[in-house]
Amino acid sequence: MTDTVFELRRYTLKPGAREALIAVFDSHLVETQEATRMSVVGQFRDPAAPDQFVWFRGFPDQEARTRALPAFYGGPVWAEHGPAADETMLEWHDVLMLKPATPGSGFDTSGLERLPPGTADLEDGRIHLVAIHHLMQDTADNVASLAAKAIAEAVHSTGSEVLASLISDRSQNGFERLPVREGECVVVTLIRPAVLQAIPALEAALRERPLGIGRAPDIARLVPTARSLLR
Repeated sequence: MTDTVFELRRYTLKPGAREALIAVFDSHLVETQEATRMSVVGQFRDPAAPDQFVWFRGFPDQEARTRALPAFYGGPVWAEHGPAADETMLEWHDVLMLKPATPGSGFDTSGLERLPPGTADLEDGRIHLVAIHHLMQDTADNVASLAAKAIAEAVHSTGSEVLASLISDRSQNGFERLPVREGECVVVTLIRPAVLQAIPALEAALRERPLGIGRAPDIARLVPTARSLLR
C-alpha cells in the first residue's frame, strides 16, 4: 500500500550523541517500527549540524498512524531501547506532519533494499537536500500544491531529482504523546542532486522562491545513514 501520511522528524541531540542514537536506531528501531505498518523511509546526518538527526517515516493513512504509534511506543521494543534513544536527545518535537502535494508525489520506495544491520557507513555517502518552504498559515491545499509544483520544476531545471514533494497535513494528531508542529503550512521537498557540482545552483534556485510569507526556505544538505532506505 502506498503511504499517504508522512512525518519529517528533526531531533536536536546532546553534543556528541548522534552516533549513539544512530547505532540504537539502525540496530533496533527500523524493522520493529515497520512491523507495526510504519515505513522508515530515510535516516540522515546533517553535516552542518552535528547535533541533529533527521528522518522521514510514512503511514498508509491517518487511521493506520493512530494505530501504529501506540502499538510501537507502548510495546516491548521501545520499552527496551527507547530509554537509550531518549538519553541522546535535547529536543524531539520538531515534527512536520505531511501528505503528498499531488497524487503520487510521496516517497516511492518500491524496489529499494535496506542494507543489513552492522553495515558500515560509506565515507562518500550521497548528499540529499531537504527544502522547507513556508506559506501563509491559511493557505488552501490546492494553492500549496501549486507552490510545490513550482518548486519541483525549479529542481528539475537543475537536472536534479525530486524524491518527494509534500505539503502540510493539517489533520488532527491522533497520538498526542508525540506532538507535531501545528498552525503551519509548508512545502517540503526531498531532492537528490544530479551531481555534487549542481548543489549550489540547486540551492540558489530553491532560495529564489520565498513563497507565501516571504520567509527564506530552510535548506539542509543531508547524508543518509548506512541503513537508510533512501541512500
